[in-house]
Amino acid sequence: MNWTLLPNIITSIRLILLIPLSICLIDEDYKTALVIFFIAGCSDALDGFLAKKFNWVSRFGSILDPIADKALLVVTMAILTINHKFTLLFFSVVAARDIYIVLGAYLYYRRAGPFQMEPSLISKINTFMQILTVSAVLVSLSYFELPSLMIDYLIWVVYFTVIASTIHYSWVWGNKYSSVKAVTDRSD
Repeated sequence: MNWTLLPNIITSIRLILLIPLSICLIDEDYKTALVIFFIAGCSDALDGFLAKKFNWVSRFGSILDPIADKALLVVTMAILTINHKFTLLFFSVVAARDIYIVLGAYLYYRRAGPFQMEPSLISKINTFMQILTVSAVLVSLSYFELPSLMIDYLIWVVYFTVIASTIHYSWVWGNKYSSVKAVTDRSD
């Protein structure tokens, strides 16, 4: 076996876990859903560790890993929204940020060419807070009810980090595009 492919295999398994996770969430089997969500989260940590520790980094993995991460969160939040565990506004704000970033990356690529996308610190905090919020809701639905004030607080922190990271990405990538455009304009 080519060990350098292991992080990509683990990431692919995380994508496959979306099927049983979705089924459990739709059936409101939140205990099993929490276990699957936890396993998927651990797989994210494991594939990232292996890729960095052994330099098993690939272009395919650098694209697939964030897709798997986003799919895990978006699918889970979407079904929890359908099940009335999150508000439509909350889900819409989180999803709109992701769509905005993907659209911005696409437009940047079309106008300026290939680029290396690295998540910012505020984006990493945002993702962590989304995972923590989903986990807290799943724990509250499956094992013991957490205080609603705690869940509300987590949701407001996600709102804040969504807005902050959207503004930050707009500023950083807008400046990068302006720099690339200025160089291109001078060379014409």
